[in-house]
Amino acid sequence: METTLLFLAVLFASMAIGIPIAVALLISGVALMWQLDFFNTQLLAQNLQAGFDNFPLLAVPFFVLAGELMNVGGLSQRIIDMARVFVGHIPGGLGYVTVFAAILLASMSGSAIADTAALATILLPMMRQQNYPMGYSTGLLASGGIIGPIIPPSLPFIIYGVTTNTSISKLFISGIVPGILMGGALLLAWRMVARRENLPASTRATAAERRKAVAASAWAILMPVIILGGIRFGIFTPTEAAVVAAVYAFLVSRFIYRTLSWKTTYEVLVTSSITTAIVMFLCGAATVAAYMITLADLPNQLAALFQPILEHPRLFMVCMVIFLLLVGTSMDLTPIILIFAPVCLPLALKAHIDPIYFGFMFVFTGCLGLITPPVGTVLNVAAGVGSVRMETVIRGITPFLLAYVLLLALLVAFPQIVIAPVRWLG
Repeated sequence: METTLLFLAVLFASMAIGIPIAVALLISGVALMWQLDFFNTQLLAQNLQAGFDNFPLLAVPFFVLAGELMNVGGLSQRIIDMARVFVGHIPGGLGYVTVFAAILLASMSGSAIADTAALATILLPMMRQQNYPMGYSTGLLASGGIIGPIIPPSLPFIIYGVTTNTSISKLFISGIVPGILMGGALLLAWRMVARRENLPASTRATAAERRKAVAASAWAILMPVIILGGIRFGIFTPTEAAVVAAVYAFLVSRFIYRTLSWKTTYEVLVTSSITTAIVMFLCGAATVAAYMITLADLPNQLAALFQPILEHPRLFMVCMVIFLLLVGTSMDLTPIILIFAPVCLPLALKAHIDPIYFGFMFVFTGCLGLITPPVGTVLNVAAGVGSVRMETVIRGITPFLLAYVLLLALLVAFPQIVIAPVRWLG
């Protein structure tokens, strides 16, 4: 137990004094090496390099690139325009547009931050112009953004799958039904807000405008069909699907929509490279920590601690969900996966919980941390893009966060909502 406490104390102390999480993970791994009298710089370097020398992780840079190309190249704009002509005329219609556009964008990029930035950049000025309450509007945009990591393709599912050696394809499938349920939960919550606030409606689009919007977005809509269809029917792996997505987004943006210049392409490549470097360094540092965690036998130490509840799978899941919700208030999703997933999954297996179901619940619960203060990465992105005070956004996101918590409880109570589609489609 002393080893576990040492690891956690060094990790959180390092983070508390402002050390980047990747470096904090390395320091924690080195601390465990000293504790076990096993310090070896060569082993440290080998594990660091092994963390990002992994074929499935090639999906990360390409999905990041695809998301950037979608936003800059106009694919996101056309998706939002199509949703607007179909549901924009309903009272509070821009909120419904947000949800439908979030679901469509989620099936293309897999990144909560990229989706939120795209939605907020385009829709928040429109909402402000129609006198929508900015707190609720920004809260809805942030809540819609976290559908991105749930509906495939999903960057967090890729990182979780690589970190825990879990099937990425099955993790992708596990997110389809819950992702749609997330959209439904947001629609119900927004409907209550729209009625209470008496929100305005836009002019109903004509049939000609709808046909034009569908035609303009056809190439964008085809992208998730190619990605998900290719994975489902075994044409390519999730890693190869990321390459297909990036190439497709580039070709459509550059040669069909003609919205992507060569100068902008260079800027997109630089931005994507920086994001990829951050994620890969995190993965490498986490591999060092995971190796030392295994060597120190921390999973078995924690299993002994949790032994009284391992015989009750649902009670164990409740405890894990509460733990992840608390951690999510102070830590981003990727570090949560890299630090805690290798430790928690063995406990879940001892409790006889389906590993795909546990992986989905782990990522879904961690996603709620992205819209939970004080860290709330996605919350900060939405507030920053819309120039809305954080206090206003926190109050506005409450009904949508509550809807997600109720959905989380439903998924804990009925695991088959996640498991059945995996068994059917997998």
